[in-house]
Amino acid sequence: MKSKNLKFMDYCAGIGAGRIGLERNGLTCVGFSEIDRQAEKTYRKFFGEDEINYGDLMKIDTNKLPDFDMMIAGFPCQTFSVIGQRKGMQDERGQIIYGLIKIMLDKNLKYFILENVKGLTNHDNGNSLKVILSELDKAGYKVFYQVLNSVDYGVPQMRERIYFVGIRKDLVPEDFQFYFPERQPRADIKDYLIDTKELEFDEKKVAYETFLKYLNNKYNKGQHDIKEILKQDYLVIDTRQSDLRIYRDKVPTLRTGRHGILYVRDGKFRKLSGYESLLLQGFPKELAKIVDEVIEEIHLLKQTGNAMTVNAIEAIARELFNTLEKHEK
Repeated sequence: MKSKNLKFMDYCAGIGAGRIGLERNGLTCVGFSEIDRQAEKTYRKFFGEDEINYGDLMKIDTNKLPDFDMMIAGFPCQTFSVIGQRKGMQDERGQIIYGLIKIMLDKNLKYFILENVKGLTNHDNGNSLKVILSELDKAGYKVFYQVLNSVDYGVPQMRERIYFVGIRKDLVPEDFQFYFPERQPRADIKDYLIDTKELEFDEKKVAYETFLKYLNNKYNKGQHDIKEILKQDYLVIDTRQSDLRIYRDKVPTLRTGRHGILYVRDGKFRKLSGYESLLLQGFPKELAKIVDEVIEEIHLLKQTGNAMTVNAIEAIARELFNTLEKHEK
């Protein structure tokens, strides 16, 4: 199976993490679809101003799309997420799966990789997942799915997501099986928390007083000693919940909002930066440097919180094409 001869389109593209994962397997991107203008701006910084954005996938005229073989899509997760209202298939964003299926059918796609939040597995007592699997099956695809954690695929970020791999039924035997990639060695967090910008978080910052009040709320009072915390380099501190949470050797799930992750380096608190967040999602340093200080920090933090993990997509695609190649022999 020569993946380098395959073309794909990047739907619900965000800032292109899925694209990088497929390109690392030799596939060629022929266009993308993204409606968030800030995300599109970052995407173009990464891949070039000439890239064609086909816009809202629910309004795309598929006759105007180029020919391609595969789709990658991190379809909207707000409706299934534990931090959203969990409206699921009743929300118009939950209906985007039908727009993706229409494109699959109209373009007779061979393969797809889709990603969503872990909350999809039990939303509406599992009915939303059943509906999605049923619709993909009716569209003519063998579908395999599994929840994977990004921390097991080469980045020190805990990020559980459900991944779907689809293969058109006429391309493989009825008993075809796909197994998701095995876990990889853990990454060293010291290679990711490396930003050199002045992001120390101390008494000079207005928000530091709020942080001290937070440490003295009813959930945290008497639980933490700042002096002891500051003795432990690369200790990660999550202030996004009512109770402070501490992590060693890994970072909690990046989110689109509430960017309250701190860490200790050289005996000082530092804010997690947009540059570091990109690295934690598997973006290579050379790309992260392109947008660092060009795209506003608040936008980078939001965009990385909404992105797929490059390494996970890369590993899934590699396993898919290795499996298909074995079946061809």
